Amino acid sequence: MPRTPQADGSLTVRLAEWASGLRHADLPDRIDAYATSQLISHLAVVRAGMAHPLGQRLVKAFGSPTDDCPDQAAYVLAALSACLYYEDSMYVGHVSHSSVGVPLAFRNEQGLTGAQLLTAMVAANECAARVTAASTLGPFRGQTAAHAQLVGAVAAVSHGAGAPVRRWTDAWGIALAAPPWSLRRAFLGSDAKVLSAAVPVRIGLDACRAAEAGLTGAEDILEHPGGLLAKVSDVASPEVVTAGFGTRWHTETLSFKVHPAGAYVDAAIDCAAELHGLLTPTEIDDIDEIVVRAARLTMVMDGEARPYLDRERSAILALNLSVAYNVATALLTGSVTADDLAEPATADPVRWALAAKVRLTYDPGLSRRLLAATAPLGEALRQAEGRAQEWFAAFSGGRAAPGVFPGGEPSVTFEHATKAIGSRIEVTLRGGRALRAERTHAVGSAGARTRRDHRAIARAKLAATGVPPDAVDALEHTSSLGAAELDATVREVLGA
Repeated sequence: MPRTPQADGSLTVRLAEWASGLRHADLPDRIDAYATSQLISHLAVVRAGMAHPLGQRLVKAFGSPTDDCPDQAAYVLAALSACLYYEDSMYVGHVSHSSVGVPLAFRNEQGLTGAQLLTAMVAANECAARVTAASTLGPFRGQTAAHAQLVGAVAAVSHGAGAPVRRWTDAWGIALAAPPWSLRRAFLGSDAKVLSAAVPVRIGLDACRAAEAGLTGAEDILEHPGGLLAKVSDVASPEVVTAGFGTRWHTETLSFKVHPAGAYVDAAIDCAAELHGLLTPTEIDDIDEIVVRAARLTMVMDGEARPYLDRERSAILALNLSVAYNVATALLTGSVTADDLAEPATADPVRWALAAKVRLTYDPGLSRRLLAATAPLGEALRQAEGRAQEWFAAFSGGRAAPGVFPGGEPSVTFEHATKAIGSRIEVTLRGGRALRAERTHAVGSAGARTRRDHRAIARAKLAATGVPPDAVDALEHTSSLGAAELDATVREVLGA
């Protein structure tokens, strides 16, 4: 059983005491199942990245994700998984770049069995998500929260190595000493974003090597007035770092990505894909207007990306966040895939002409539903309570509808976690015919349906990349694989 953390220890000490003692037998069946699906889905993300021109350039620059040097393999895996905005996320954070990629890279050096791999993943998930949740009310959220990968990389390596608590805390203290600070201009308007997870993963691994050699770090690096939470958040919630060990499993807040697009766009893609099946090619040519109703956060993210859209010269993240481009793509093709993030799709004049007909409008009901859910912000706002009121008003530009700020108590358990970023679409043809579709949440987002279907979603995602069915079947039983079987299966999947 995990060790009971000291009540008076620093946040990193208490987190390390719990996570270092976590064993596969401690994982509830539902958490083991989530972690297995997370592994399957993440391998699909890496493979999709490898097949894309940007991923191919990454492999040319940095080598193969099966490199025998685990540090280099972890770096490449993180870069590939960050390519397309196809990675899964949880409340809070896009942590899989480190929490899955790092134990995969170190599976041979550490001799990990399938059960040990899954346990290291969960330990890293929980550490990275908790620290990220404590700091999410601030300028760094989602992919820009590089500290999530610093925490996750250290936790993954340390757990797999069976490192003592002091080595965990020293490594975190070193890794978090100078967290990467992303610049929106580069992040949204260039290819530099693809290294946003790889760089902090490498820093985390270097910190582990340093701690193993005897270098020390500050134990109070999280909560100190000059520490991480004070510097990367506007409204810190340090209490969530250690809240509910063994009951608040952040791993079961996973949302599984179905489209390589921003989470705030996914439901609109689902709506457009539905309408694609109701429209003939002639009718698509006859579309007069496309109205997309969305929550305020969708509009904010779309607005940030718009200045960086330049057809085939667009940076991938700008395409990922563009409601117009993704809705037009799904109306035309019935889906959005990695191929839609490269030429010839991005140079298609028909697609861009259709995108020009999209009008994005605010829906206060969808905003209320979004903020009432666990992810992406509802739980954080409830946790911070009155401390977050002023932050939220500034974040929403003073335009939030009355009653949007969520009420209620923080969750005792995440067994019923939700993510509700919805959308409504109305397509009007020149003759006056109108078609409508609505989603309260995207396919694969946290909620009752995903709790039921996450394995099927993950399997389909990996199978779509061309992995042989027997390899997908083997991953279904990861917890029973020995070290040699695990290595052979991962090599087959990444090399297929």
